[in-house]
Amino acid sequence: MQGQGHAQPVQRPPHDAVLVLWRVVFVATGLFSLGFLTWVMMLRLAVVTRRSVDYGLLVAVAAADVLSLVLLGSEPGDDVHTPGGYLGITLLFGTLLATVVYYLAADVRHFQRRRAQYAAQTYAYAPPASPYTTGTVPPDTRPPHTPPPVLRQPPAHPPIPAPPQRPAPARIEQVRAELDELSDYLRKHDGHHESGR
Repeated sequence: MQGQGHAQPVQRPPHDAVLVLWRVVFVATGLFSLGFLTWVMMLRLAVVTRRSVDYGLLVAVAAADVLSLVLLGSEPGDDVHTPGGYLGITLLFGTLLATVVYYLAADVRHFQRRRAQYAAQTYAYAPPASPYTTGTVPPDTRPPHTPPPVLRQPPAHPPIPAPPQRPAPARIEQVRAELDELSDYLRKHDGHHESGR
């Protein structure tokens, strides 16, 4: 009786505007601190994604920031003029650049996956398409009606081909079929009243 159980439902991802705002805030934190707070971006990413790789990168970025602080702090005077100072600045700005690029790419990818999982979850619970019609259409007892011939005018210009359409989900196809069926029924029903007048 101890099976796998049900998977936890995927929560709806935040709106795009909220995500962009958070990304701007965290990247601005790293940039305006001149790279000393780049670990904040990685902390948010690690907490959001919960991946061990991101936690490892958080530790690596924090270590690079501490090392650059040590190298810059050991510089005598206010100016940077030793190889250790230059290495500290290079390490600081290199870490800043790499962290911003990785943070944005990983955050965007993570929320695209969550959005796809959420969409798959919502479509997973849609009822299957029924092979039977859902509406009740009375049987047609009238003899078949042939419409009068229509004179066609040749088109003034060649028809424009329709753009290729992507396949629609089964639910949309079911609704489309039901609407077609309803419109046929209404046409027959309206035609029946007109002939009786």
